[in-house]
Amino acid sequence: MKATTEVLVRLDERLALSSVREGWIERSHFYDAVGALWVEGELVHLEDLVFHDAEMDQRTPTHELTRAHTVLRRRRRILSQPRAWALSREGMRELTGRSEASATMHDADGEGEGSVVLDLATAELVDEVDDALEREFAEIDAVLARSSTLLATTLGAVSRVPQDDERLALLYDEDWDEGARLAEWRRVLDDTQHLPLVLRGAIALDAWHQIEVLQRGGWVGALLVAAMLRQEGLCAHHLACLHRGAQKIPRERRRARHRTDRLLAWIDAIYETATVGLKEHDRLLLAKGQMERALRGRRASSKLPGLIDLVLARPLVSTSMIQTALKTSRQGALDLVGQISLREMTGKRSFRAWGIV
Repeated sequence: MKATTEVLVRLDERLALSSVREGWIERSHFYDAVGALWVEGELVHLEDLVFHDAEMDQRTPTHELTRAHTVLRRRRRILSQPRAWALSREGMRELTGRSEASATMHDADGEGEGSVVLDLATAELVDEVDDALEREFAEIDAVLARSSTLLATTLGAVSRVPQDDERLALLYDEDWDEGARLAEWRRVLDDTQHLPLVLRGAIALDAWHQIEVLQRGGWVGALLVAAMLRQEGLCAHHLACLHRGAQKIPRERRRARHRTDRLLAWIDAIYETATVGLKEHDRLLLAKGQMERALRGRRASSKLPGLIDLVLARPLVSTSMIQTALKTSRQGALDLVGQISLREMTGKRSFRAWGIV
């Protein structure tokens, strides 16, 4: 556990003053999003996620791809807010998707600022309802209420706990009280405040999976734990890629029967997260130094520095991405690529993409 803390602190210190920090963070979002789906048993190709994020899909997006992009957007959202936001009431509702469901239903049922306001004549017509029809509906409602009460009494039916959000019952189990489960997980987080941060993070990760807080979106737990490490200052300058570290740990260890074995597995996952991050940072730093050699003698208006920043911030770039980002022609983008040492990733002539060697 001590070694895990040390490597996390070393990574955060290097990123604090690193010239490739922004690029490292952007790339980490993509890697962690792919890792989140991998941990759940789904395969999402990194290049598909990059192009989907740039709105340049090469094929129809799959359900897994859209979920990975949701992880990507959630990570960016956490880093764009203050450190304490993710674990606040508002932050947790947004990250777990509960506020989005309520907002969607409100937008569908209510009137927005741009909606057309009914005029006085239309409002009067709406208010003039048929009294006889209204009485018939009231009688039907009364019969249904009596029938429900009778069934609940005779059959011993258990009433469901009403949820605090409005989502499709077809997709979500109404008996699954996510609010209570989330509160239980928060109590685990609060009860471990006196423990070292790495151990606290491992306990929180294990508790999230054991409690099964969300019916969908189990990856949210790792994001909340990463936000906790950021809030407490252990990862003050980045958001840990816990899913990427979990990829290095066999599922048998993460889902072991004994809690001690699971906690050791999660501690090792956090260690792998920091180790992979350090290697990625050193690789980006070396690649940037090599590419910047091509800037010697260039004009101040050259677009080559922009290409270098783009390549550092994306696992791979295509001709269309370069054209859109740098406002250049297709041939101009190809000329810029030829001036720095990039590796062609696809091996195709019809569609080409490049990445750092």
